[in-house]
Amino acid sequence: MNAFQFFGYRFIACACVVGANAACGAAETGGSEVAGDTRVEADDAAVGDTGAATDTSAASDTSATDTTATDTTATGETTNVASSAWFTQTMAWEVPVADLPPHPRSDAMIAALAERGGWGNRNAFQIDFSLTVLAAADDTPMRTFTPNGDFYEGDCDQVPMPVPTGGALEGEDGYACEGDGDCHLIVRAGDTLYEMWRANIDASGVFDGGCLAVWDLERTWPEQLRGEGCTSADAAGLPIAPLTFSADEVAAGAIAHAIRFILPNSRIAHRQYVRPATHATGAASADVDGMPYGVRLRLRADFPVASLPSEGARVVARALKRYGMILADGGEIALTAASDRTTVARWDGLLDPHDLATLDVSDFAVVDMGEAFDWSGDCERTP
Repeated sequence: MNAFQFFGYRFIACACVVGANAACGAAETGGSEVAGDTRVEADDAAVGDTGAATDTSAASDTSATDTTATDTTATGETTNVASSAWFTQTMAWEVPVADLPPHPRSDAMIAALAERGGWGNRNAFQIDFSLTVLAAADDTPMRTFTPNGDFYEGDCDQVPMPVPTGGALEGEDGYACEGDGDCHLIVRAGDTLYEMWRANIDASGVFDGGCLAVWDLERTWPEQLRGEGCTSADAAGLPIAPLTFSADEVAAGAIAHAIRFILPNSRIAHRQYVRPATHATGAASADVDGMPYGVRLRLRADFPVASLPSEGARVVARALKRYGMILADGGEIALTAASDRTTVARWDGLLDPHDLATLDVSDFAVVDMGEAFDWSGDCERTP
């Protein structure tokens, strides 16, 4: 096996196959503002609260890759968008953290989060299914847009983006942002991912938009991703779609990446972030032991997964043990799943918004993800 550096951490490289040594892919610890609102139960054995035991319910990291074929419809939209293998490069959120040590102040940070009210939505650990992830066909038109007040010069990309026929914004039935939500417009076009915050296309066809982040899925990205101090369509500067989970992933039985989660601004550290994040906000107001953007929480290894009410919930819980969840934005509903309008599987009967309601803040630990960065307000874009 060979050791190599990746995004500031030291990893063990080896050939990963089903049933391979658990050290494969395990990590060893190493050395512009968006005020966003918004199988076998082997892992149930009591193995201690530190999360040091590897969750063995996923046989290998490649088992959850979505290989469902994409079926292009006559409208130019697709009926399925793969949600596991986005980037050709292995990204930080695809690396298991079950064996990483907790942060030295994990207990204090968890206690502070509980004291500040815990999760959002009256401390309910709930799932939001409103994020629509679209795929563009070869003939999908590219649209230019007029930046609105939520576009940040330097951080954001002002380039044409594809708008599939018959698609929709997050939380909307179409492309008009009528509910005053985040109104994310997320489209994959081949090897490029377009993610826009606060998009709006009105009835007359006028297109205005907030921050657009364009992600080259074949590029080798540095740990600063799009740039140090730079936001994206999410406050933490991260891509959104690769951190959400889909009905197809859950139906297949495994989620092979960390999951996007959000907290109210009062629980998030003021102007501070940790990797893999690249950005924080002034709207976040927590001081001592606040949760910085990019923080990774891991479900305790001895949480009784079998007690959850659905197999879908058990799939998500196993992912939270193995990969954790990453703080990406400010808001109320804790976990983000992709809408099933573009997937083969459907959420109905698979997973309910409240199926993880028994997961308490105290069931998680803060993973030690290295040094914290203070956000200066400046964005230094990656060339």
